[in-house]
Amino acid sequence: MMEAWITSMQPEDWEAVRAIYIQGLASGNASFETTAPDWIEWDSRHLKYGRLVARWIPTGQVVGWAALSPYSHRPVYAGVAEVSIYISPDYQGRGLGKQLLLRLIEEAENEGVWTLQAVLFPENTASLALHQACGFRQVGRRERIGKSGGIWRDVLLLERRSARVGR
Repeated sequence: MMEAWITSMQPEDWEAVRAIYIQGLASGNASFETTAPDWIEWDSRHLKYGRLVARWIPTGQVVGWAALSPYSHRPVYAGVAEVSIYISPDYQGRGLGKQLLLRLIEEAENEGVWTLQAVLFPENTASLALHQACGFRQVGRRERIGKSGGIWRDVLLLERRSARVGR
C-alpha cells in the first residue's frame, strides 16, 4: 500500500484535481461527462464537506481526490450523498482509492450522512471492486441510461448504508 496523506481539498488544489478528473474522463469509463468544469461550477455542485485529496508523501503532490454531491436538494434526502473518486492513472492499484474512500465514509458519517451512493459503468471493474471492498453493495442496474460516444451505456447503482447514522 502506498503511503498517502489525506487532507481536505482546498481551492488551490483545483488544477491538480481537475487534471486527474480529465484523465479519468479520457478513460471512457469514469463518467458520462466529456469535459471538466471550472472551479466555480464544480464547487457549486459538491457538498462543502467530504472533499478530500490524497497527497503522495514524498512530494505532497495531489494524486487522487474524492468528493460528495447532494443526491437531492429536498430536505428528506439531506443524509444521502453521491460519491466521486478519481486516482491519477500513475498511482492506481496502490491502495490510495481505499484510503480515500474510507476517509470519505468517515467524514460523511460525521456530517450525518446515512446513505452513500455511487453510479458506475459496469466496465469500471476496479472502481466496482473498490466500492464493494468499502461496504457498498449493488442495488440496481440501469440499462441503456445514456449515451457515451454515441453508444448506449448501462450503469450500476451502488449504495452503502451507515451502521451508525440514521438508525
